[in-house]
Amino acid sequence: MKKLKIIIITGLSGSGKSTAISAFEDAGFYCVDNMPVALLPKFLELPIESNSEITGLGFVMDLREKSFLYRYSLVFDSLKKKGYQFKILFLEADEETLLKRYSQTRRHHPLSQDKSLLEGIRIEQEQLKELKITADKIIDTSRYTVHDLKSVINNIAQQNKNLAPMRINILSFGFKYGTPHDASLIMDVRFLANPYFVPELKDFNGKSQEIKNYVLNNDEARRFIKKYLDLLDYLIPLYEKEGKAYLTIAVGCTGGRHRSVTIAEALFEHIKKPGRQIIVTHRDIDL
Repeated sequence: MKKLKIIIITGLSGSGKSTAISAFEDAGFYCVDNMPVALLPKFLELPIESNSEITGLGFVMDLREKSFLYRYSLVFDSLKKKGYQFKILFLEADEETLLKRYSQTRRHHPLSQDKSLLEGIRIEQEQLKELKITADKIIDTSRYTVHDLKSVINNIAQQNKNLAPMRINILSFGFKYGTPHDASLIMDVRFLANPYFVPELKDFNGKSQEIKNYVLNNDEARRFIKKYLDLLDYLIPLYEKEGKAYLTIAVGCTGGRHRSVTIAEALFEHIKKPGRQIIVTHRDIDL
């Protein structure tokens, strides 16, 4: 457990901690919201590290736990002495932004039960002042959209060298059987010459060399492949930078047995590289 990256997410109520923990989860972190600080040492003794898919741990801790202020310093110091390495991420926003965010939801500020919302915000700012000073990184989310904050959190998560890479699925399918609902990108290749109408090729599928030769060995197909691969080479790093966990690139032809299979295999061969998680699936090849 000591080898896993540990992030403590804390800060002002309404500053975006829920969005932050969601972004860490997308990056492969195992996350717990509203984690009681006194339970953290026991939690870190659990054998979670044996799960190779987990790239880090994220815990949201704040004033929702009544004893947090009085315990966090002792617990954090104890963990450091035991060799645990963790970062404290403190989120905040200005008063105007926090007031606006609370006015747009039905949530109640944890410290405003018998006070006004503004009083609760200011009390929380004062109570968390010492924790903010000890934080490794402070993020002011006042001018951030949800997407902005997720991008910032993903950049922080990227610092973990064992970060789970985006998983790419190249999927071939037949339009006659319906388009895949989970596709991020869909390419229709029914404009390519169809080997189904060539009697001696009809019974082969797109993984065979005979079909590959027929589909790919012409100028139109070669131009298409080059242009589409150039587009994917441009898009994939952008999706990875955004923190996208899964990318499904679907390629469709009429029946999903010939052209789409051949093109999907070509995309797979081009995109695959060491460290990249990628599979190719042929949904309708046997239909």
